[in-house]
Amino acid sequence: MKDTYPEAGWENGVLRVHIRDPFWDPLREIIRVNAIPYQWQALNDAVPGAEPSGCLRNFRIASGAESGEHCGYVFQDSDAAKWLEGVAYSLMFHPDPDLEAKADEAVNTILSAQQPDGYLNTYYTIQAPEKRFTNLRDNHELYCLGHLIEAAVAYHRATGKTALLEAAERYADLVDTVFGPEPEKKHGYPGHPEAELALVKLYAHTGKEKYLRLARYFVDARGTQPLYFPEEERRNGNGRYFFADGPLGYAYCQADVPVREQQEAEGHAVRAMYLYSAMADLARITGDAGLRAACRRLWGSTAEKRMYITGGIGSSSYGEAFTFDYDLPNDTVYAETCAAIGLVFFARRMLLLDPAGEYGDVMERALYNCVLSGMQLDGQRFFYVNPLEVLPEACRRDNAKRHVEFRRQAWFGCACCPPNLVRLLMSLGDYAYSVSGSRAYVHLYLSGEAELRLLGGVLRLECSTAYPWSGSIRYTLHTEAPMQAELALRLPAWSPEYVLFLNGKRAAPRPERGYLLLDRTWTEGDVLELRLDLRPRLYTASPRVPEDAGKAAVLCGPLVYCAEEADNGSELHRLSLDPGTEPVWDDSPDVPGNGKAVIASGWRDRDWPEGVAGLYRPWRGRDRERVRIRLIPYYAWANRSPGEMRVWLRLG
Repeated sequence: MKDTYPEAGWENGVLRVHIRDPFWDPLREIIRVNAIPYQWQALNDAVPGAEPSGCLRNFRIASGAESGEHCGYVFQDSDAAKWLEGVAYSLMFHPDPDLEAKADEAVNTILSAQQPDGYLNTYYTIQAPEKRFTNLRDNHELYCLGHLIEAAVAYHRATGKTALLEAAERYADLVDTVFGPEPEKKHGYPGHPEAELALVKLYAHTGKEKYLRLARYFVDARGTQPLYFPEEERRNGNGRYFFADGPLGYAYCQADVPVREQQEAEGHAVRAMYLYSAMADLARITGDAGLRAACRRLWGSTAEKRMYITGGIGSSSYGEAFTFDYDLPNDTVYAETCAAIGLVFFARRMLLLDPAGEYGDVMERALYNCVLSGMQLDGQRFFYVNPLEVLPEACRRDNAKRHVEFRRQAWFGCACCPPNLVRLLMSLGDYAYSVSGSRAYVHLYLSGEAELRLLGGVLRLECSTAYPWSGSIRYTLHTEAPMQAELALRLPAWSPEYVLFLNGKRAAPRPERGYLLLDRTWTEGDVLELRLDLRPRLYTASPRVPEDAGKAAVLCGPLVYCAEEADNGSELHRLSLDPGTEPVWDDSPDVPGNGKAVIASGWRDRDWPEGVAGLYRPWRGRDRERVRIRLIPYYAWANRSPGEMRVWLRLG
């Protein structure tokens, strides 16, 4: 493995992205105007009826400004950091002095709790200062450090203010003196990965290689023998490991074997995605072939065998975890919002490591469906779990489905998802483009502008599109002088048919690994127009997925569609789709969020004739009536009156 690394700022080929998109702009404005202020109120325990957070009060208690006990989970600090990161991205595209003042207030509150040696964790400072770093398995100190670092880097990028960045570096420097391969240091690693990817980001931002070395150590040490967590438990008298005797074991936190030996996506889905993201970063920066192979293998396990059609991952409520290949139940699904967000992180890093359309396809699928489903369209209620089939009565009365909600919640005791969603969607421009030498990749189709620095100079792309409601995407290119460069436009797997025009004439791009490549000398005002096939289609699952056998889902481009009780009446299980007819767009205006509905032809099973009693009777053929099944985008479900919902419907 190399011991020298590329110059810090390895993503600086993308100089600027400004989104002005008819789909995403209204949603991001709702986040800016509603969700961010709402979450500020939640972090300050000022949302009526919502479970108290205690997050910012914990910092005041830790600083001595207030008295009291620590409130909430051991990782409560991370909620404030994620909120700050979301604010930072918002300020980058929409300066707001009032919001920045609130953020500065939060920064000052956080910094007031930092200890003289740089330590910054309210749980241990308040409850057990003598037990720092004695329970990495369960207590999330390094996870909170990671989110602090990510917030600090983003806030410095947005405002130029250094106080939070300096505090994050001081804490990271302390951790660097505590952990590492040296004999005098602890040989542990985070129970919940997050510090690893954040340290890589801190290295990229500061150029200080010690942060990259520490990230590399945490990844390399994980799962090596003797396992650190059992020894830590014995040495420090920690409570017995919750998953010790169950099917997960230390695979729950991806610490049962070294990362290069891991064969399948296992354990807690969010932890897995954060770890894999760091692995992909390190593989790219250091050239580690073993990490690269592991990332490719774990990607395949995740996306090809253990992912829902919505981009959700982690099918089991036990451990919020992966289970086994093709185990994808729709009604007891977990599919945590944070897990889909983590999948987006992993996909983006795989695109940087080894660009291929499959990563962009999954990134897009998760963004437009499972991630976006996590927030109500007013920005003030949230899902933790994202089911593909809901019967409200079952959610209320079946204990096996008690984790499934049919209405979004005002807040959570474990509120990781709401600020995580905000920070991702406010940084959406970071996921749309990448640069490699003289090649510019377009991964997401977003109206707006991007300024890209390639080997031959700076190229500005101006995009205009009504995507995902239209498959027409138009780029106008701007360059100060003729410039040799290669554009790579992602060709989604859902659109095998396409047409590409250059300055009004049919172009013949070179397909390569899910991208359309066009290499030429570009001049000011060149126009590219890509037309994708955005017709609604029926999709089926692998025959190995038992829950979806004999069923189909409706997709339009990146959007998954679902049937709701509000449009189709109750007892959605009676509906079946006609495979012989194609779904069509429905332009009626009553779709939540101003989206577009789809009409599919099908049937509804009739009730048994009047007078026929009992629960069962001999088969007498199907008695059904023709119906028009109305479907709306999955991200928009549960924004009307509460009721049933289904993504997968019977065929025939």
